[in-house]
Amino acid sequence: MRVTVIGCSGSFPGPKSPASSYLVEADGFSMLLDLGNGALGSLQRFHDVLDIDAICFTHLHPDHCLDLTVYWIARVYCPFGKAPVIPVYGPAGTAEHMAKAYELEPNPDMGEAFTFHEFPAEPFELGPFRVTAARVNHPVEAYGLRVEHEGKVLAYSGDTGGCQALIDIARGADLFLCEAAFVESRPNPPDMHLTGREAAEHAARAGVGRLVLTHLLPWNDPAVTLAEAKMADYSGPIELAQVGTVYEL
Repeated sequence: MRVTVIGCSGSFPGPKSPASSYLVEADGFSMLLDLGNGALGSLQRFHDVLDIDAICFTHLHPDHCLDLTVYWIARVYCPFGKAPVIPVYGPAGTAEHMAKAYELEPNPDMGEAFTFHEFPAEPFELGPFRVTAARVNHPVEAYGLRVEHEGKVLAYSGDTGGCQALIDIARGADLFLCEAAFVESRPNPPDMHLTGREAAEHAARAGVGRLVLTHLLPWNDPAVTLAEAKMADYSGPIELAQVGTVYEL
């Protein structure tokens, strides 16, 4: 399993990164976890923009899903012919939400390019991957994702405050992409995001192999986020997500 960071900025694109998006590949199958604003441009640096086989959205905030609107254009109006229809998994109402974002009529929606599915309650097969979606702690319906392939595990927090579901989804993961949008020095609203320290504490409790801090807000100093993470009792390697970084699992 090969994981490429396409975008890792939190809440809005930053000067060095678009919003959230991660490319996961195995056995010739390519899947995106989120496609936030600005991510489609970044994707073209690393991968054929039309060679995507599936998309999973953790939730429907624009920094995690909005570029699906312009991706629809790319797949439908490509001068070489329409790209194949691909599955898009996400929370309830994803199809309606995205059609509204592009000012499309509800029917037809984006069916020329995508088939929309709600996350099932049980793990499901998506190409060569086994995907588990678990509801996490955020003001809107949001999910953490666990992606398994040939004994390797990628866990992705999406956006979340602290919760047991996040530990469960990350249990024993080889790589944990975990949001760290907040810093300890500010008063933070509950049940929304994690600090670097909280991300590392969840990683320790889940026993993950490597922690990558992501969803980094442009107004925060990433060095502070990393230093706070290293305060926690987590013994594995910790690093900051950066666009273009590739992880081979």
